[in-house]
Amino acid sequence: MSTVPDRQIAPVYRRRIGAIVVTAVSDGLLTVDRVMTRNLAAEDLAAALSAGFRDRLVFSINAFIVHSAGRVALIDTGSGNYLGSTVGHLRDNMRAAGVAPGEVDAVLLTHMHPDHSAGLADRDTAERYFPNAELVVHANEPKHWFDDAQMARASDLYKVYHFQWAREQVRPYLDRMRTFTAGEIFPGVTAIPAAGHTPGHSALLIESGRERLLIWGDTIHIPEVQFARPEVAMVPDGDPDGAVASRRRLLDMAARERLLVTGMHMHFPGFGHVTRESGAYRFHPEAWQQTL
Repeated sequence: MSTVPDRQIAPVYRRRIGAIVVTAVSDGLLTVDRVMTRNLAAEDLAAALSAGFRDRLVFSINAFIVHSAGRVALIDTGSGNYLGSTVGHLRDNMRAAGVAPGEVDAVLLTHMHPDHSAGLADRDTAERYFPNAELVVHANEPKHWFDDAQMARASDLYKVYHFQWAREQVRPYLDRMRTFTAGEIFPGVTAIPAAGHTPGHSALLIESGRERLLIWGDTIHIPEVQFARPEVAMVPDGDPDGAVASRRRLLDMAARERLLVTGMHMHFPGFGHVTRESGAYRFHPEAWQQTL
């Protein structure tokens, strides 16, 4: 008699973009009980989640491995050992995907919030988890999170979660950090500034031949809400109006150009397309592809 399964297989999914292979890898799921939306009543959030057959707010935490031109990049690093036991599984799942952390040539960060950058190094020893990688990030990210005056203005929670933790994680890489403002940052990967959520928040456009994939970072946090209501801002947005404007711009771009998209908080693996409908948007998940 076979043993009854008691766990999922490793959450890994590969997608070919021309000559580039992108592998979605889950860091886990993060359940958040505190208020996360700025301009959406609690009852409206509950109704939207219920309509999507969800009874609470749970964020997928995704990262993406990019094999391009003989090199390996990792887009975002998950949560490391900072945000509890339901997340922080990125490196184990990378190994299940056949990629060891030491094989990563570059870590590309969409921004420096803890569910994206807290998996750079060990919290206790400051040992780099990706010993051979350079760190690549928008110039406004370290400029902001290492600014003591900005830190002093933050809430007590975000002084720790955003400023202190970002500094802890980035310091081991300061001697191998490269910053950008826009343009190609890795073979076939172009950064598109999308400030608002953070000062240097960036989307990454992957392009090979005629195929393109937009990995839009935190453009969408709650799929059940923000496609239909893109004006809904999040509590962690440093500039809520800027975040909403960036979201509309990227959603318009995705719909207009019929781009394949995914993001860090889309339901894993999150690949699909966007259409515009009466001032709102609709997400169309891509069918599972059996082969590359």
